[in-house]
Amino acid sequence: MKFSTKEDVEAPIEAVFDMLCDFESFERAAMRRGAEVQRADTMHQPGVGMTWNAVFPLRGKRRELTLEMVSFDRPNEMVIDSMSQGLAGQMSFELMPLSRNSTRVLVALEIKPLTLSARLWVQSLKLAKTTLTKKYKDRVAEYARGMEERHARGVKV
Repeated sequence: MKFSTKEDVEAPIEAVFDMLCDFESFERAAMRRGAEVQRADTMHQPGVGMTWNAVFPLRGKRRELTLEMVSFDRPNEMVIDSMSQGLAGQMSFELMPLSRNSTRVLVALEIKPLTLSARLWVQSLKLAKTTLTKKYKDRVAEYARGMEERHARGVKV
């Protein structure tokens, strides 16, 4: 199952990519929502090989998730693979400069079931695909507006 959307951000491509590389803020946001997140690598600069382990409750069960950066091409692309019980996922961010101060961001999320129970769960998601796609696009648009605001205020990452 795949979700994708694109947003135009009124900020230079380098600034947008730097904001997407603010992994500490993503970790804090996940923790505020009840997840436990730990960095599993010792890298000091963003790049291929960055790894996170996360644990969070979902549908009354404790879920474990491992995320790994598999592609990092500054300032054009970033791809993160994820693996959990029965599911494999991939989230990609592609950036394209539209002008000196405008960037198009393409965000795609693909999840693949690896077990029968995961396949049944993904099948139930497909029944709500329209609603889920709208929520996905709204969240990405909201994050893009937040990036524009941070850039306009001159907030450094």
